[in-house]
Amino acid sequence: MRKEKSINEGYSDNNKIKLVPGGRTYFDQLIRVISMAEYSIQFQVYIFEDDETGHEVKTALLKAAGRKVQIFLMADGYASQNLSKAFIQDLKEAGIHFRYFEPLFKNRHAYFGRRLHHKIIVVDERYAMLGGINISNHYNDMPGQPAWMDFAVSIEGNMSKQLSAVCQKIWYGLTQAKKVILKKADNLTYDIPSSENALLRLRRNDWVNKKNQIFKSYIEMFGKAKDEIIIMSGYFLPGHIMRKNMAKAVKRGVKVKLILAGISDVMLAKHAERYMYNWVFKNNIELYEYKLSILHGKVSVYDCKWVTIGSFNVNDISAFASIELNMDVSNTDFATLTRNTLQQIIEKDCTQMSKEKYNVETNIFSRFFDHCCYLLIRFLFFLFTFNFKQKI
Repeated sequence: MRKEKSINEGYSDNNKIKLVPGGRTYFDQLIRVISMAEYSIQFQVYIFEDDETGHEVKTALLKAAGRKVQIFLMADGYASQNLSKAFIQDLKEAGIHFRYFEPLFKNRHAYFGRRLHHKIIVVDERYAMLGGINISNHYNDMPGQPAWMDFAVSIEGNMSKQLSAVCQKIWYGLTQAKKVILKKADNLTYDIPSSENALLRLRRNDWVNKKNQIFKSYIEMFGKAKDEIIIMSGYFLPGHIMRKNMAKAVKRGVKVKLILAGISDVMLAKHAERYMYNWVFKNNIELYEYKLSILHGKVSVYDCKWVTIGSFNVNDISAFASIELNMDVSNTDFATLTRNTLQQIIEKDCTQMSKEKYNVETNIFSRFFDHCCYLLIRFLFFLFTFNFKQKI
């Protein structure tokens, strides 16, 4: 009994979870969840753009507001700063509570401070969606433009109430907003069939509030895996502790596979990432570059037993600078589905990068440039996260 309690410590049962790929599938599900709202919608996102996708989501929110649904929408003050005044005014005139999460300093080119990097919606404390997908055409399937590769999960059950509490804490804890009582159903219950029940664990990273849970989940994964780990990360630049534990897993006989970006929207980060390829090869880690579009996904799975998915990238910005939100899933059916989905992506949409291939594609000058990019990014990580890392 004690062993079982230890394994499931911190997990919530009576939940149903579904893997949702990005693109049109995600936004169809998002609109459907918004249309189901009867009492409240809590929506927090990094990027909310004033484009076709943004207007589609806005229209769904305005319809919900017209049904007298209570709506709280928070977007990151840097990444979403291009929202027009008219766009925001439409929301507020409909009765939607809108706020920016403000960094300490920002302009159109830079910011200093935390990012509100998670992407989450909670409806009626019953339904929720979270992952790495922002509200923008980049993440949707547009004519002649495939969506960036990404994933989310939809959740129904007990975890929705926990996620609601997190949204409220951020809304009121990080702003001076006047307290508003959240509308909710009387005697809310969740009737999840035992065959669909999944154990879920909410994980957060927030350096101001000394939350480092997602980072610890990754270290836990490297320690517990026995056969296989697959990591999809759009911006892969792990620090020393993460690399050390990954290498230990390989030495125990665990096969580690990385799905990284072949095409990137942040070239400085990609060049820095490519500098790490020699470390990857040296530690016998399999490396696959996704080629169909920009890779933005943030999901990992081990041994067809456990998954972590959300907004967390395997780098020090996510570990020590941003507000991140992941969901750990302890369920063999869901983990097997996720593992098979990632494996299919590897087989159909990726190119394996070997040491020999890397040496052919690069030269001394490109490798020197990659090294300079790596040093620059590591210095920036150190500069903005040093004080926090001394405290954990």
